[in-house]
Amino acid sequence: MKEKLIAIIQEAVESFAAKHLEEGVKLPQVGVTIPKHKAHGDYATNIAMPLAGIAKMKPRDIAEELVSIIGDGGGLIEKTEIAGPGFINYFVKTGSHFDILRRIEKEGDSFGRVDAGKGIKVLLEFVSANPTGPLHVGHARGAVFGDALASIMNAGGYKVTKEYYINDAGLQIKNLGLSVFERYRQLISDEIKPLENKDLYQGEYIIDHARALREKRGDDLSEEDIPELALWAAERILEEIRGDLAAIGVKIENYFSEKSLHDSGAIKKMLDDLREKDLVYEKDGALWFRSGDLWPGDEDRVLIKSGGEATYMTSDIAYHAEKIGRGFDEMIDVWGADHHGYIPRMKAAIKALGKPPEMLTLMLIQMVNLTRGSERISMSTRAGKFVTLREVVKEVGKDAARFFFLMRRHDSQLDFDLDLAKEKSNQNPVFYVQYMHARICSIFAKAREGGVEIPSFDNIDTASLIESEETQIAQHLSQFPEVVRRAALQREPHRLTRYLSELAGMFHPYYYKHRIVGEDPALSAARLHLCGAVRQVARNALAMIDINAPVSM
Repeated sequence: MKEKLIAIIQEAVESFAAKHLEEGVKLPQVGVTIPKHKAHGDYATNIAMPLAGIAKMKPRDIAEELVSIIGDGGGLIEKTEIAGPGFINYFVKTGSHFDILRRIEKEGDSFGRVDAGKGIKVLLEFVSANPTGPLHVGHARGAVFGDALASIMNAGGYKVTKEYYINDAGLQIKNLGLSVFERYRQLISDEIKPLENKDLYQGEYIIDHARALREKRGDDLSEEDIPELALWAAERILEEIRGDLAAIGVKIENYFSEKSLHDSGAIKKMLDDLREKDLVYEKDGALWFRSGDLWPGDEDRVLIKSGGEATYMTSDIAYHAEKIGRGFDEMIDVWGADHHGYIPRMKAAIKALGKPPEMLTLMLIQMVNLTRGSERISMSTRAGKFVTLREVVKEVGKDAARFFFLMRRHDSQLDFDLDLAKEKSNQNPVFYVQYMHARICSIFAKAREGGVEIPSFDNIDTASLIESEETQIAQHLSQFPEVVRRAALQREPHRLTRYLSELAGMFHPYYYKHRIVGEDPALSAARLHLCGAVRQVARNALAMIDINAPVSM
């Protein structure tokens, strides 16, 4: 219904433009909303306002002309009102809302999928945690966000490839090797105590790896073996990371090694290319990148230190050059909030590589505050005291973890209440949503047991659906494709959890207030069909964020 009305208004706008505007003028996009108050209509648009600035006319005059052009919208519109400076409120004909049930029945599992992305190839890099320790809840939020975003964008018409960048080169890997070696020596001397070097990794997991190392290699390792055991430990930790990601439903298609950039000569080639473009220079024995010239407000960055070591920035530029070489149209990097300062330099890097800066989108994930009720759980990564992704999934389950991590915008802090996530009550949003699906499955099972047939749309009488709650639910169902479209275009997976919560908030009260299967066969059939549409849309939305749609609870 909403999409049909948008198309009708868009056609009227084009007709208006042909009469009043010069050819080739870019027209504003038509937006349609559902008013909060029923007295203001079923749908509303403010399209006359943005048109007013282009046509140099009063918005109310434009609204009146659009209303005249549209008329009854081919039998769709019952009444139209112009409000305020030029808002247009539409009242659609009784029963028209329920046309969406036919579409949902026809499209089934594909309902909600749109072609907003037009097949654009996107490389989505996320998680990319150093293989120096287990994933914690901060990593978990980024992991679930990236995985859900990829799924939603694919449903929105993009072609998304998911990738994990393995930081298996540089200082952090050297420190990992040294940390494991120090714990290894402590195990030999039977004296476990805090490591004196504060740059080393203090967590208990390091002792576990040192113990496994000793069992594998005995007591004869020396400091000369540290580079080898660093890579050994990093690979072990990476395997654990893969397992943790799988436990929360995150599937990564590509794992890309930073070390491979050094081994393949990609970094040398990138530096040579920048030298040819005069985008690097030497100062104080170091090699600098002219980031300040490429991105106003940024400052020049060191690529090669005076001691000959490459910085993180060097690998980052080479990595993104490699991404571009694979033929992607767009790149999205999902990083932690502490990487805010990297945005200008990475935009400068993309420009240096000969591509428009907007080809790269950097999305920063805010922190997670973990609580048990009102009590906050304190964490310290430096001291090795943090709640791991594995612990969260084990306690609350994959579905609850994913739903909670997706309930807020990625750039806002998230409060994750472990106790609430385990509750089997209406206060727990994921339980409330999943119970909606299970409840409808139960309704259908009982209807079949009672010999009630579930007819197709062509065999139901939507005129019997006269309750305001039924119209509200149908309207909400019709919005699902647009929700997916906006979530994909604006990179906002939380739109789906919000949509599902709103749908559950409409359905459960409706179920308690109105009997679905009653004495009137026609009414029962229509209500069952409406419930079936709710179940289908709930299942489709949950599938897009990889959360189970249970048959019973």
